[in-house]
Amino acid sequence: MIIHVDMDAFYASVEEREQPELRGKPVIVGGTPEGRGVVAAANYVVREFGVHSAMPTSTALKLCPDAIVLPARLDYYSEVSRQIHEVFARYTPLIEPLSLDEAFLDVTGTVALFESAEQIGRQIQAEIQQEVQLVASVGVAPNKFLAKLASDLEKPAGFVVITGENIHAFLDPLPVSRIWGVGRVTDKAFEKLGIRTIGQLRERSLPFLEDRFGKLGEHIWKLAHGTDDRAVIPDRGAKSISNETTFPTDIDDMEVLQSSLMELTEQVARRLRRSRRQARTVHLKVRYHDFQTITRSQTLGESTNRTDILWQTALEMLTDRLPDRRLCARLVGMGVSGLESPSSQQRGLFDEEEDPRGGRLDEVTDQIKDRFGKRSVRRGSAADMHRSDRPDLPAP
Repeated sequence: MIIHVDMDAFYASVEEREQPELRGKPVIVGGTPEGRGVVAAANYVVREFGVHSAMPTSTALKLCPDAIVLPARLDYYSEVSRQIHEVFARYTPLIEPLSLDEAFLDVTGTVALFESAEQIGRQIQAEIQQEVQLVASVGVAPNKFLAKLASDLEKPAGFVVITGENIHAFLDPLPVSRIWGVGRVTDKAFEKLGIRTIGQLRERSLPFLEDRFGKLGEHIWKLAHGTDDRAVIPDRGAKSISNETTFPTDIDDMEVLQSSLMELTEQVARRLRRSRRQARTVHLKVRYHDFQTITRSQTLGESTNRTDILWQTALEMLTDRLPDRRLCARLVGMGVSGLESPSSQQRGLFDEEEDPRGGRLDEVTDQIKDRFGKRSVRRGSAADMHRSDRPDLPAP
């Protein structure tokens, strides 16, 4: 069985935990409107005004003028994420982080040690609440697709269990847009075919879907039947590490994409360092509104897990190597491959003479935070990552 844990309004919830006077008020975590920043996270109060992540902060403040805007503190959120992962590790070693605030857990091999997969999920949810003072939504299901779908249905503080016996009963009433890969354009195509629910979709044959949607048709058909064979792969066993973000609405602002890409890069770099690995190749993925997906990759001269090098490489691919077309993106992703353990021969990367800013900044920062906790040290880039007043300059 697979458990998907998704922290509710993570960044904003952390800030509310630190400042209880913010509870009940509309809170945005992100960049300032003066710097053409964007919303990194929005609490549930401000969401009622139509505010969502990846929205320009200036637009969010027009929708909710009384919103409180706080700067993002990714290093601090990483420390909180580490505490949450310590809870996960009590129940299984098979943990696949998707970002700082969500992860898959495969408890198939450890469920016999506990009452059931459902009981494990409930204990994890309760321990996060008790020990970290944050709220998580949990989905328990036979595979990744169903577990992630379950965790999203009853937010905040949701808890949904899908068993092998109720998969179709669970899926059939849901709109087809709940299936991974069904965006706005594909959803409209299904509507023209008279298909609005997953149950209606499941009645159509595989050849019917392949004829109209190609390879995407097979992907959709499998998920409509509740089939997903992907394994939970921990970072240390992975051949690649990646994160991606699907936007609530299509994005046509390069600064919004840059801001989202910076956050993804920060998370990937942190996961690399946490698993004590370095990467040789950087990957970028952008999916457009018409579902066309463009990928780019760049192989580095030497492997690294440094945030600044990974960010500069990803930013260059985003700004210089995408097709010359009108930007309208629904997803951006960043990843790394060619993973290997650091070797003594690579220490030249961290040579003080070659890099006066200190090539070991990431490593030292992580070590200090792991030992001394939340506010012991903070990188400037974490505070400034959602500021886009100088998009031509990569964040440090």
